[in-house]
Amino acid sequence: MKTLRLILGDQLNAKHSWFQETDEDCIYAMFEMRQETDYVRHHIQKIIGFFAAMRSFSDELKTSGHQLSYYTINDKRNQQDLGKNIRRLIEEHQIEKFEYLLPDEYRLDQQLKEITTSLNVPTTCHDTEHFYTSRDELGEFFSGKKQYLMESFYRHMRKKHRVLMDGDQPEGGKWNYDKSNRKKWTGQPKIPAAKLFENNVAGILEDLKSSGIETIGRFENINFPYPINLDQASDQLQYFCEVLLPHFGDFQDALHTEEKFLFHSRLSFALNTKIIDPKTVVDQVLDHYYKNKASIDLSQVEGFIRQIIGWREYMRGIYWKEMPGYAQKNALDNHQPLPDFFWSGKTRMNCLSKAINNSLDNAYAHHIQRLMITGNFALLTQVHPDEVDRWYLGIYIDAIEWVEITNTRGMSQYADGGIIATKPYVSSSSYINKMGNYCKECSYDRSQRTEDNACPFNSLYWNFLDEKKGKLKNNPRMGMMYNLLGKIPDTEMDAIRNRAGDIIENPDNY
Repeated sequence: MKTLRLILGDQLNAKHSWFQETDEDCIYAMFEMRQETDYVRHHIQKIIGFFAAMRSFSDELKTSGHQLSYYTINDKRNQQDLGKNIRRLIEEHQIEKFEYLLPDEYRLDQQLKEITTSLNVPTTCHDTEHFYTSRDELGEFFSGKKQYLMESFYRHMRKKHRVLMDGDQPEGGKWNYDKSNRKKWTGQPKIPAAKLFENNVAGILEDLKSSGIETIGRFENINFPYPINLDQASDQLQYFCEVLLPHFGDFQDALHTEEKFLFHSRLSFALNTKIIDPKTVVDQVLDHYYKNKASIDLSQVEGFIRQIIGWREYMRGIYWKEMPGYAQKNALDNHQPLPDFFWSGKTRMNCLSKAINNSLDNAYAHHIQRLMITGNFALLTQVHPDEVDRWYLGIYIDAIEWVEITNTRGMSQYADGGIIATKPYVSSSSYINKMGNYCKECSYDRSQRTEDNACPFNSLYWNFLDEKKGKLKNNPRMGMMYNLLGKIPDTEMDAIRNRAGDIIENPDNY
């Protein structure tokens, strides 16, 4: 039976059972489409990365003997729409059966369901064989429970998959070493140079230019530095294990003006495009740890594995449990526009300038820059979560909706009302100063609240607590902060409200 099999741009899993044998009656299809480049404005490096990885994967398939129909963005056959391209190939090749891998974005899942109902050939869908969990596992795990605590799910994952376990107890006697993962980096230990690849993408740049695709961000090179195939991702993983892992956990939350990547793995793009799978990553990290226990503390390893089998799988499970309604949640009723400087990086606030320009330059920022710098400011200035979602989804190379929206609308903006986070992740300048050196080089004074040179985060923080009191005052994790808020004199609160109000109305002046 002549079969057409669809591969989406984030389904580049060379180890999938589909590809282990060739079949002359099977044709694979891959499309670069305006449908995908235009639904939000993406960072230029994100589009380059996806196209480069897709083209590399297509070359591997053809080299392995598979039949493939690949439409580049400017291919004259390309109708820039998934349904139209599929129907064209079915007619052109007299296809008798259509197969696809389960998408990890709700919109594509719905689109493919609509497409397949109108096809005149039988259709089947298959698992991507990538994640530890199924779409529904988290929902089943939390069935009947009022809270969906990540820590509970993480422990379930550790037990089920026998990761860092000693019998039925956690290795080392503790489930979570988060308190050991909050050190400030002050210059030691030295951070090794980031491992960068030299993938020549001159042809893709020409294609983007001639197609007229609108992008954000910067790319002043022809060499794309992230891994775009399994060999490169494996090299990146090995480098992380041998060079970065020994200090990863200590400094995973650290911030620094001169260091873009610190000890982070930079594997998220390869993971989220399924170039490399999480089990391979976890198994190699564990193997390296057990062979080098004398030089690597358990806290370094647990901090990393928690992100992979805990946080990443948890976020995907929440996404499929809560969509599509999750994308409309705005529990704190925020409606302000996103400041213009999120697109330019031009602000006098040093922490925001560094985090945003790093994002514009590299399509990258680590999780604390995203959560406690850009996300914190967006929440304190009460930006509509739709605008925050669009920015995060567009600017980061690893941003695919299943992982972006849960981290942004849920963890960062508390727009889901506490499904993911037990409290809003907001702070004044004190946390930013505690975790890095941004404040030291800033034109604003982190010790002031209301003066003209006071750090904007300070008045915004107390104003946020004051304005959202009706929604948050009964949150048990915020009792101490509301007690402190109640002790601020009325005259100072008036000044705080006035300064915060001006920042919210005129953020691009700061």
